[in-house]
Amino acid sequence: MRFRIEPNKEQRELFEKTLGSFENEGKNLASINLPGVVGIHDCFRENSTAYLVMEYISGQNLKEYQKKRDEIVKLYLQYAERANNWDLVDLSAPKILGHWILLPTHMGDGTEGYKRQLLDKLAHSNNLWRQRMSMVCTWKTSQQGDPSWCLRYAEIHLHHPNDLMQKAVGWMLREMGKRVSMELLRDFLRQHAHEMSRTTLRYAIEKMSEDERHEWMRRE
Repeated sequence: MRFRIEPNKEQRELFEKTLGSFENEGKNLASINLPGVVGIHDCFRENSTAYLVMEYISGQNLKEYQKKRDEIVKLYLQYAERANNWDLVDLSAPKILGHWILLPTHMGDGTEGYKRQLLDKLAHSNNLWRQRMSMVCTWKTSQQGDPSWCLRYAEIHLHHPNDLMQKAVGWMLREMGKRVSMELLRDFLRQHAHEMSRTTLRYAIEKMSEDERHEWMRRE
């Protein structure tokens, strides 16, 4: 005798949400075309299962692959000051540094603490583009459900005088709220809205309702 157990509505919704997240991440990965990064050729769904069609790499083990990715990060940081516009930083930092934060590395001692030290060095540098890299790369960690990186560097750059950094902080806070938790964003704003620039605040609350946006902008 066979039994068929049908999932309830909540289980089906969770399954669809998880499957959709997998597909979205596959599409994001497919947009990356860098040496040393495994290519994703296609992402599709069939029979309630999501599939990735990935590049085949012959004769390369995980350690060698990680070493190549680390070399890309080192090269990126070495020439970071040659960036000359915000668009270049915004297109590259999440894909190179953001992914590096999330994946194993042989750089330093390989710990999250080492990665934080490296990003702290960018954040506290005197170069605007290095500073922006430290903020914008957190887009990727927020996409993966980790708000800690965004909140850390939003606090570090909260009083930055440059408009480009103020916009970057607000933008990353907005994305963190969207990807992780709007209530977490509101908690951060309750603590810091009075001291952040109006530019940062406007960018952070952009996806809120009109009434709520007006309420935040009236706060001193």
